[in-house]
Amino acid sequence: MKLTKTSTTLVATAVLFSLSACGDDSAKTSRSDVAVAPAAKTAVAVSGVPKAGLPPLAPLGEPPIPADNKQTDAKIALGKKLFFDPRLGGDASVACSTCHSPEQGWGWAEDISRGYPGTVHWRNSQTVINSAYYPRLFWAGSVPSLEAQAPSAAKGGVAGNGENDIMEARLALIPEYRKAFNEVFGDEWPIIANAWKAIASFERTLVQRDTPLDKYLQGDKAALGEAELRGKALFEGKAKCIQCHNGAMATDFEFYNIGVPPAKRWEEDGMAQITFRFELYAKGAKESLYRSAKADPGFYFRGKNEWDLGKFRTPSLRYTKYTAPYMHNGAFYELSEVVDFYNRGGVDEDGRTTGYPQNKTSLIKPLGLSDEEKEDLVAFIEAFSGDEISITKPALPGYAPLFTKAELKRAKK
Repeated sequence: MKLTKTSTTLVATAVLFSLSACGDDSAKTSRSDVAVAPAAKTAVAVSGVPKAGLPPLAPLGEPPIPADNKQTDAKIALGKKLFFDPRLGGDASVACSTCHSPEQGWGWAEDISRGYPGTVHWRNSQTVINSAYYPRLFWAGSVPSLEAQAPSAAKGGVAGNGENDIMEARLALIPEYRKAFNEVFGDEWPIIANAWKAIASFERTLVQRDTPLDKYLQGDKAALGEAELRGKALFEGKAKCIQCHNGAMATDFEFYNIGVPPAKRWEEDGMAQITFRFELYAKGAKESLYRSAKADPGFYFRGKNEWDLGKFRTPSLRYTKYTAPYMHNGAFYELSEVVDFYNRGGVDEDGRTTGYPQNKTSLIKPLGLSDEEKEDLVAFIEAFSGDEISITKPALPGYAPLFTKAELKRAKK
């Protein structure tokens, strides 16, 4: 499927994939309303126990558009170019698309994302597909909007490492951008805050709403096969996935410690260890945590509450077919590994679990799924994804001097 500036589809980056029972011990964050297809709340039976108040799975509606950043074709076209332009960064080598590559699920297909040159990142790069629907972004919910996400990434020390004045100066030296910023925003000179608005507008076109599951829920009962339908029954019953992966986005947008073990890479990669300690320091971790932590504190950084250690946002299951590896640290490379992890009760094949076991949700328990049931469940999870989303990358405009040699000579006199 090809994308144009007015078509649907992109979304949010390598997805924290949580498939199992999570619920009552969530971070209790307030859920923002998102523009999804209306669905009445119903009671869902999980392992024979009624669970009231869970939204059923539903078709995905149009993405919400903020009142202070309305969509226009010109703004989307500008944002598309900026998304692929590495000059919005430190040394002009890292663009949004560098870590959110269309060829890699609009994320990065390794456990830990690539970082700014000379560094590595410290978490898995999430897909941008359907990121328009999240009330909070990043693994630990650190920003409330796409407009806030873009500068956090472009200016992050181990991501884009950009500086506002340098990035604005580069934009000012590109005639095509000067013209576009003036037409879209009325800027005499490009303003960096408006660059983030344009990128956010482009990202809101990167949504996928035509999956086999969407078609089935809209009445096409042939859209899912027998294995997928058996998987759906497991998803809503024995496997307990619906407790956290519910509603049109297949997420409750909450934060849980589900037992994901610490990244093995941190045990042997010196640069990854340095990045991890740098992030602990930069985010204000107390000294005892800085010196002793072996696992990502996650949602802890939002309020510095001990009970939030090791919690991460429930990701959407949409587009997960293309966004491996999974979890905040890329712990699993196959959906079947994820299902096995939950089937064991939040433990990997080596018997490892979260570095913060005191916060692991009590609802994560062995599921007792047979091999056939696990295969059916994977088949259903893949039905949350439609065709892979590709795009024609834009040609990037070139620099030009602000002044002619004659004008410079006159200015010197």
